Amino acid sequence: MSLAIDPEKLNGDDIGEKRTTLNMEHEAAVEHVREAFTDAGFGVATEFSPSTLLAEKIDADRDDYHVLGACNPSMANRALDESDHQIGALFPCNVVVWEEEPGVQTVYHVSIMKIARLVGMTPDTEGWAEIVAETGDYVEDAWANLDAA
Repeated sequence: MSLAIDPEKLNGDDIGEKRTTLNMEHEAAVEHVREAFTDAGFGVATEFSPSTLLAEKIDADRDDYHVLGACNPSMANRALDESDHQIGALFPCNVVVWEEEPGVQTVYHVSIMKIARLVGMTPDTEGWAEIVAETGDYVEDAWANLDAA
């Protein structure tokens, strides 16, 4: 399968990639991330632990891994309208927390708004550019909250 986009030509900024390390236990890190995103204007629409799910379903032994599905309702509403409803296939905006080692957690996020534009799911309009910029501002605020730990 050939890709329409050359991944080697993309950088972290192209996909809104954010990564940081938190020096705390896993559950504390998940709670800290939840609070950081909530304080920045996101709600947590859904969350689950793939590591727990995989352990239950196929007896996989994975380090702790947690997904927080963050959503800002007004931005989601605008994005649905601007994308002719297609962006909903990527909802919510996930933030993941995984344990590198006991007491060391990685927090990772990519922008579904930027990725959707790259793959042609959304229009190349001023309206979409505004949504990308505003959601990016929310994420920057959340990241600043993470660093305040």
